[in-house]
Amino acid sequence: MIAATRESFAGRLDVRLGLESDFFPGVEPWLEELHARTPLSHVLGSVHHQVQDYRKRFYTGHAHSYQELYFDHLALSAESGLFDTLAHPDLIKNESPADWDFERLRPHVARALDRIAATGVAMEFNTSGIQKALPEMNPSPPQLAMMREREIPVVIGADAHVPQRVGDGYETALNLLREAGYAEVSFFLDRQRRTIPIDDACQSLGSKP
Repeated sequence: MIAATRESFAGRLDVRLGLESDFFPGVEPWLEELHARTPLSHVLGSVHHQVQDYRKRFYTGHAHSYQELYFDHLALSAESGLFDTLAHPDLIKNESPADWDFERLRPHVARALDRIAATGVAMEFNTSGIQKALPEMNPSPPQLAMMREREIPVVIGADAHVPQRVGDGYETALNLLREAGYAEVSFFLDRQRRTIPIDDACQSLGSKP
């Protein structure tokens, strides 16, 4: 279907094939096989705390321990070398919003981000977070600032699921990136990271830098 779409829009729109795949320790051999099946332009890695199989394997009934484990697995996903970008990298905050306290987690997040920064893997700024239990983009501004301190590259994604949300919130996301100290935003073509100045990205959306 994607190949047919690429052909239909040739010369008008660049259609690429990417993949978001779930990570947890032990799944690496399967993901290596999966990612090798066809050429991919961008591979995102996700730790989905809410997926039944993941929850059954790792949830012990303690929200804080689950949050800490999430960030450890996020770092492991970067260290696996399987992914270009880590998707919605604080999704766990929606597991139990009443138990979410970023300042309590800050040291644990810092250690995870140090490990991620050492790999060179990018992280996603996911605009769909505003529709979740804690209505803010993923990651939150404090985590985004910590990522900037470590010079972790950022890719913007809408996690659209429906055509009407493609590109949703990008202008706001670009402005938040700028406020966090970023000057450019990344994207992937044929699994190679490219960058564009945030001002240019804003202009491409028809907004003023």
